[in-house]
Amino acid sequence: MPPKRRKTRRTKSTRPTPARSRGRERQTRPATPRQCEILTYVRDYTHKNGYSPTYDEIANEFGISKVTVFEHLTTLEERGLLTRNKHKARSLRLASHLELPDERPGCIPMAGRIAAGLPIEAIEDREVIDLDEMFSSDHGTFILEVKGDSMIDDQIAEGDYVVVEQRNTPYNGEMVVALLPDGEATLKRFYREKGRIRLQPANPKYKPIWLTEVEVQGIVIGVIRRMR
Repeated sequence: MPPKRRKTRRTKSTRPTPARSRGRERQTRPATPRQCEILTYVRDYTHKNGYSPTYDEIANEFGISKVTVFEHLTTLEERGLLTRNKHKARSLRLASHLELPDERPGCIPMAGRIAAGLPIEAIEDREVIDLDEMFSSDHGTFILEVKGDSMIDDQIAEGDYVVVEQRNTPYNGEMVVALLPDGEATLKRFYREKGRIRLQPANPKYKPIWLTEVEVQGIVIGVIRRMR
C-alpha cells in the first residue's frame, strides 16, 4: 500500500501586510474653500484676541448654522488640521504644520471670473492662484525676465516674465531658452531641419539664427505680465 500522505496544517503567511493606516498622513491645506475660510478666521481671531472663536461666532461670521460649523470642524479635526476640546469653549487650535493659502509664497488671491466677451459677475470666493501648481513640472521650473522685442508677435514683450520648464529636448515649434556659442542666452522658437537648427524670432525685424548644435536650457510653458 502506498504510504499515507501526512496532512499538513496551513499556517498564516508571516509576510507583513501593509497597514491600512500607519498614522494619519499630515494634511497641509484644507480641502474646500469654506474650510479654508473657517481656518483663516480662527487664525485671525486667535491672533487678535488671544483665544479662539466659539461655534456661534463662526456661524455668525459665515451665515451658516451651528450644526454646519460643527460638521466642518469635525472634518478638519479628522484631517489633522486642528484640535479642540469638546468640553471646553474657545479651545480651537490650528495644527502647527497647517499652511493656509495666504501664507504660501507664489499664491495670489482669485476674486472671481470675468468674461472677455459678455459681462459676467465677478464673485469673491477667496480662491487662490498657486503659480507652483499652475506651472508644475516633474522637471522643475524657473522664471526669467524678458529683455528685447524679438518675440513680440508671440505676445511676449520686454518686461514680461516667462516660466521655463527645465527640459532640454524640445519639439519643433516650442519656445526655448537656448544658450548660444558666445555664451549668451536667447528666447526663440526651436526648429530642427536638414541637419541644422533654426532659432526663429517672432518679429520680422530679426533674422533666424542657424546653428548645427545648441544647448537648450528649458522650454517656455507660461508668461506672466505686469500691466503697469
